[in-house]
Formats: sequence, C-alpha cells, structure tokens
Amino acid sequence: MQRPLELCDVLFQQHQAGRRLTDTILKLAPQIAKPGADRQPLVDTMRRFIAMYRPAREDTVLFPKLRSVVSADVFDAMADDFERDERCKFGEDGFEMMVDRVARLERTLGIYDLAKFTPR
Repeated sequence: MQRPLELCDVLFQQHQAGRRLTDTILKLAPQIAKPGADRQPLVDTMRRFIAMYRPAREDTVLFPKLRSVVSADVFDAMADDFERDERCKFGEDGFEMMVDRVARLERTLGIYDLAKFTPR
C-alpha cells in the first residue's frame, strides 16, 4: 500500500492534470453541438479524465486516515477553512453554482440522465 504522503503527492499531481483536462473539456464541449463537429478530441479527453480518476483513493485511503491523525477539533477547523475558501472563490452559493454548471455541461454532452447508463 502506498504511504499517505506519497499518495498526497500523486493526488496533487492528478488534481493538477484534472484541472488541465477539465479546461480542455470545457473548451471542446460547446463545439460538439455544431453539425459535423469532430467529437473524438472531447471523447479522448474525457476518457483520459475517467481513467485517471476511476481508481481515486481519497475516499478509501486518504480521508479515513486523516481522521486518525488529526484531532476532532483540527478536523472541524479544516472543514471550516474549506468552507471559507469555497465562499471566497465561488461566492455564497458557490457549491450549488458549480453543481448547476456541471449539470449544464452533462446535458450538453448527453450524459445527464444516469438512467441511460444503467445496465438492464
């Protein structure tokens, strides 16, 4: 098993790569609605994004370990810091705004309706 500090380094690099891929997706997504548009660059970029994040370990390794190495008070203070940072970056309703933005992008890409992807 990868040590937590090594995992943090890899996850940091992945998040940086994820931001670059997201920027590319946001640039390419509006273009696919045009007749005759080449969808392949968008598909390839999304596949790279999925391949990178599918085996993510924040929820299964890193976050559970965090609770065992910091006190409840420190954990709560970190949560407060994250909330404050979110409000500074995105405004009071920043999370909801981002959820709406992702939903619009998913609708544009035709992947919003999860029922379409449920195996029968």
